[in-house]
Amino acid sequence: MENKIQPQITVREAHPSEQEAIVQFQTEMAWETEKVTLQPDTIKKGVKAVFENPHLGSYFIAENNGEVIASLMVTYEWSDWRNSLVWWLQSVYVIPQYRRHGVFSKMYEHIRSLVIENENVAGIRLYMIHHNEVAGRVYEQMGMDGNHYRLFEWMKS
Repeated sequence: MENKIQPQITVREAHPSEQEAIVQFQTEMAWETEKVTLQPDTIKKGVKAVFENPHLGSYFIAENNGEVIASLMVTYEWSDWRNSLVWWLQSVYVIPQYRRHGVFSKMYEHIRSLVIENENVAGIRLYMIHHNEVAGRVYEQMGMDGNHYRLFEWMKS
């Protein structure tokens, strides 16, 4: 592949028929970023649940000549401070041979344009594993910053 984005790359909302690719991407991303092995049945059910219940979120994919090459999930947080939603980008994955070719940038700009057009959405947030410096630089290049909030969590084992 050349070192530039091919004009055939498009970003769109994912179809339920693309669940298998999304499951595979999430499995690879969990291992690559956190060395976590996802349980196949659980991740399949989790992805399927998003397609069956749009209140949980929605998936977007990037494709090149019909091949799904990246995905991300948008989930929703209500902000009483802003009286609007904040869209969280989660589960971002670009297959390795398409990284550093602007695929995430194109996906981000697509989501950002949807946020700009929607008066009920205040902005975009995301979180990442703290040691993923490459991703951090990419997000900073998109104009996002990680200086305002720290994320804390508690999860059942």
